[in-house]
Amino acid sequence: MYDPKREYRKNKENIDNAIQNVLNHGLFINGPEVKELEKSLTDYVGSNCVCVSNGTDALKISLLALGVQENHEVITVSHSWISTVEVISIIGAKPVFVDIESETFNIDVKKIEESITDKTKAIIVVSLYGQIPDIDTINNIAEKYNIPVIEDGAQSFGATYKGRKSCSLTTIGTTSFFPSKPLGCYGDGGACFTNDKELEMKIRAIKNHGGVKRFHHKYVGLNARLDTIQAAILNVKFKYFEETIQNRNDCANYYLTKLKNIENNNFQLPIIKDNCKSVWAQFSILAPTKKVRDHIVNYLKENNVNVAIFYPSPIHTQDCFKYLNYPRGCLPITEDVCDRIFNLPCYGELTIKEKDYIIKTILRYNNENNT
Repeated sequence: MYDPKREYRKNKENIDNAIQNVLNHGLFINGPEVKELEKSLTDYVGSNCVCVSNGTDALKISLLALGVQENHEVITVSHSWISTVEVISIIGAKPVFVDIESETFNIDVKKIEESITDKTKAIIVVSLYGQIPDIDTINNIAEKYNIPVIEDGAQSFGATYKGRKSCSLTTIGTTSFFPSKPLGCYGDGGACFTNDKELEMKIRAIKNHGGVKRFHHKYVGLNARLDTIQAAILNVKFKYFEETIQNRNDCANYYLTKLKNIENNNFQLPIIKDNCKSVWAQFSILAPTKKVRDHIVNYLKENNVNVAIFYPSPIHTQDCFKYLNYPRGCLPITEDVCDRIFNLPCYGELTIKEKDYIIKTILRYNNENNT
């Protein structure tokens, strides 16, 4: 689905030099590259950046900074990577699931308000597959009830909503620098973003054992700092990040143009809202049925196309969340999407030959199975 070695080979000299600089100065924790990265990302997003160890910790730290604790409720979605939800449970709060839109796969804003109770202490919205949901509406609902909003922007860093950057749109924005992300390092990494000075201070403390200064711990915290070497790599990759976003969009647009005919056979290609720009963390297609999805995925794999299914099972159906007692059928759109979705490789280093082969294989399947 993604080959980080290709991007590395294009920028090998600069990345190797950046890593060697860290090895030379030896400041492997909280080195100058971390501060450089935080400044660059703050300027880019328009919200103050605090780098952390990974995207999961970014979410957990955000909840802790907001004071979410045991017996509180956090509204979110069941169609996401499990990090979105597991952090809620880890701190003792209760995940409350809202269904998604069938077109964008993001949270259905019309379903949020009915899920709010006096125990609701936060809303986590996921900018899934690289597209931001209807944040203005979400913020208006949250403001009405005085509830903070966290954007899980693990897949959307660099995306825009009405011209504003992902991670600058809510009380706290978070992202991941996992290697396959649009801006990825060579290990784990993440960041939190906020323009609330008090929250920024708490996030900085919590990620570093709760300390506001050395040997003075104001909060119970985590060891969740971004390694200097990973920051050095990200500093290099950030210099051509806009090119990376454009290349991903070019790849997605090529698919959209060449695959239009499969919509005649009831496949649904990705839909990007007019006020959004996606960074295409995934290129997600809906098959007409689960049976067809499973069949075309097997067909593509048999023909050496490395497709994937993100995500085959909703989070509320996972064994670890059965205690929440969400029966199958309670989130019908989420469950239907998980049954029908599959994802194509979509990144800038794919060659035209590879994209054409993927497209030709899908069209051949479509023609052979046209009913």
